[in-house]
Amino acid sequence: MSLKLEPLARYPQHHAVVADWFSTEWPDYYGPGGEGDAQADVARYAQPADTAPYGLLALQDDQPCGFAALKTETFPSHPELGPWLGAAYVPPPLRRGGIGAALITVLEVAARQMGYPKLYCATATADSLMLRCHWTLLDTVQHQGHAIRVYEKRLLDT
Repeated sequence: MSLKLEPLARYPQHHAVVADWFSTEWPDYYGPGGEGDAQADVARYAQPADTAPYGLLALQDDQPCGFAALKTETFPSHPELGPWLGAAYVPPPLRRGGIGAALITVLEVAARQMGYPKLYCATATADSLMLRCHWTLLDTVQHQGHAIRVYEKRLLDT
């Protein structure tokens, strides 16, 4: 199987799949009664590759198998930082196969090309992935009842 990483904007036929992933992975936010709007967020991530927000779709044999985005929204505990790598999702049967790391690596390159000196990520579940991709742990905070680790990746020498 060959893995392709492409801008979400090139694949409008897969926007509904990504929105479904969001609703499944983050039901408290995107589900009934949640404050999120999965379809609106997917539309926001379907931007050209030269600006954030920007979504990246992973495909195997032309079927969606993962997603991640550069986000301009800040994380509540660290509003001074940005941009953020987030909205990352790989279906459970495909996890630990390198798709997440590939998405992160390509988004790091995209953020560097956009001129960002650093990139940040907040996660409750992907610590081993962030460390394997050589991100630095900055902080651990409580957010909506979960311990969230905030990571930083230096992209440009400053």
